[in-house]
Amino acid sequence: MTHPQPPGSPQARIPRQPPPPGPQVRAGLWKRCLWGGLTLWVLTALVTYATKNTTLLPTLILLGSFLVPAVFVLWAYERHGRDLGVHLILGCFLVGGVLGVLGASVMEYYLLHPSLWIFVGVGLIEEAVKLLALMYVLRRYPHIRGLRAGLVLGATVGFGFAAFESAGYAFNAAVTMKGIDLRSLLETEVLRGLLAPFGHGLWTAIAGAALLAFRRPNGRYRLAAPVVTTYLGVSLLHALWDSMHGIALWLVARITGTGLDPALFAQGYMPDPTATQEHLFTLFSVGGLAAVSLFGIGWARSLARRDPSWKNTP
Repeated sequence: MTHPQPPGSPQARIPRQPPPPGPQVRAGLWKRCLWGGLTLWVLTALVTYATKNTTLLPTLILLGSFLVPAVFVLWAYERHGRDLGVHLILGCFLVGGVLGVLGASVMEYYLLHPSLWIFVGVGLIEEAVKLLALMYVLRRYPHIRGLRAGLVLGATVGFGFAAFESAGYAFNAAVTMKGIDLRSLLETEVLRGLLAPFGHGLWTAIAGAALLAFRRPNGRYRLAAPVVTTYLGVSLLHALWDSMHGIALWLVARITGTGLDPALFAQGYMPDPTATQEHLFTLFSVGGLAAVSLFGIGWARSLARRDPSWKNTP
């Protein structure tokens, strides 16, 4: 994959500016938010379970969906983005996240149809709408450019997208034909919370870094070859992540010599799996997600090392 802007380029040498006027975040706030938010989520879950009070479900869903994404955004702001300003961070997280979710929903509804390549389309659409949302939020900030700004703000938009998307998945898990399924809701929030750092935030950080590294001083964007190849690369990572369940099924069927009915493959399960097949499926699905995550983390770290201002952070 092609990396944007070598360290000696003008964009890579943009000096770190002092924090803009406005509200500031105290150092270490992300730690207090993590433990405080986790405590509130656990208490809300216990009270909801004990009292069966369904009016607490929105509180439980919002706490569980926004906790991890918001904490990672706070950490990125404290460590690497104080000069970007709280207002811009909030705009990217809230406005960028909502616009991304809405844009993806509309485009996927009209453009995608069930097929073996549907996750490729999902990756291309969602990574595109997140970048467009980032560009929209930055329309009044022509001076914001460079790898570091792209990594921080791209991650912020991605985590905003992940938070609102997770809230939707949690709601769908809770509401069933038989009533409220609290266990399914909690399992969904725990799983998506654990995986959140390795998904949307990471992919959009990489794509945002490429986009802003090639942004012109007048605020216009250049769709240079590295920007396009980076977008395609993160879309591929996104598609691999989403389709890992099906890939694992296919690998198990190939290795064990099991004929897999395409209809069952499309539904995402293998009828009457043996113990060996179950172990292989777990190995391939978890191992595949880990491989995609490690590749994305390594890619983001390589971009961060190319920006001298990133090394000057505390």
